[in-house]
Amino acid sequence: MFTYANSKPQADELVSGIQKDGGRVLAIRADSADAAATRNAVVETVKAFGGFDILVNNAGIAVVQPIESFSLEEFDRTFAINVRAVFVASQEAARRMKDGGWIIAIGSVNADRMPFSGGSVYAMSKAAVAGLTRGLARDLGPRGITVNCVQPGPVDTDMNPDEGEFADGLKKLMALPRYGRADEIAGMVAYLASPEAAFVTGVCLTIDGGFAA
Repeated sequence: MFTYANSKPQADELVSGIQKDGGRVLAIRADSADAAATRNAVVETVKAFGGFDILVNNAGIAVVQPIESFSLEEFDRTFAINVRAVFVASQEAARRMKDGGWIIAIGSVNADRMPFSGGSVYAMSKAAVAGLTRGLARDLGPRGITVNCVQPGPVDTDMNPDEGEFADGLKKLMALPRYGRADEIAGMVAYLASPEAAFVTGVCLTIDGGFAA
């Protein structure tokens, strides 16, 4: 199962591809800023598949503004999506996930390093995800559920494209002067959701091309 907010054509394309490969898939339209919709997505997944083993909290937004002009509305929406949604989905998952499952959040290297102005609130939200990860690992460890966070650096996405307005400046800060790819981030997520990572919990693994080196 995966959720999407607005990109129905892309969601339909992904569903079609998975089904062609013989997989079962459920796509649910849900705004991560809506706590009820987030909870419902977990509930509907359990109804459709009888349970689940892995939760990946992947939704996020980035508003870059000077602190003097950062509105409370932007602040609240940033935390609703980047932090509260992670808590809500993880809480609902913990209630329904079998022992020995995996919870993974997508954070950001900006939780540890913010080298440009205007990103204070975004960095704050991702630092909160890192703290929540460590706390949940303690809460759920007795059940054999691991909780970890992946902290990407600049990655070629719709939100921050490789040829976007920030790209040249960010590449100059990196040991590898290129953006990461989505499949590279997915590889680390797959590792954390594998038996090989059964003894890894409560950590934030950075994959950033040397952005924080």
